[in-house]
Amino acid sequence: MNPLIEVANAIQLAVAPAFLLTGIGAILSVMTNRLARIIDRFRILNEQHKKLSKDEQAEITLLRLRARWTHWAIALTTLSALLVCIVIALIFIATEVQFNFDQYIAFSFIGATSALIIGLISFTREVTLSKNVVKQK
Repeated sequence: MNPLIEVANAIQLAVAPAFLLTGIGAILSVMTNRLARIIDRFRILNEQHKKLSKDEQAEITLLRLRARWTHWAIALTTLSALLVCIVIALIFIATEVQFNFDQYIAFSFIGATSALIIGLISFTREVTLSKNVVKQK
């Protein structure tokens, strides 16, 4: 087969994971913005020189929990992005070295998808916890 055609085929195969990588980047941006807001609120509460009320202490506890869930969401989503990058690299390496990386590509993609799913579940948990900030009257 013509080497140019092989490279063109590899590029076609890599386009879908590249778009997935773009989407993951957007998700990571949202997650990091939420984490920044959690940290900002935490700092505001901790910088007060007066004794914190029970409500404020409860909010700090909730902020810590939310930060933990957001951290896991970011870590897992970042892992997903890294695995997608590995998928793209393996597609091109397989084209150049004429070695069958099908199983490695499949496992990397399954890992990327699994990490993304768990990361999104973690993020959903944090969003669920954040609704406790709005008090029902």
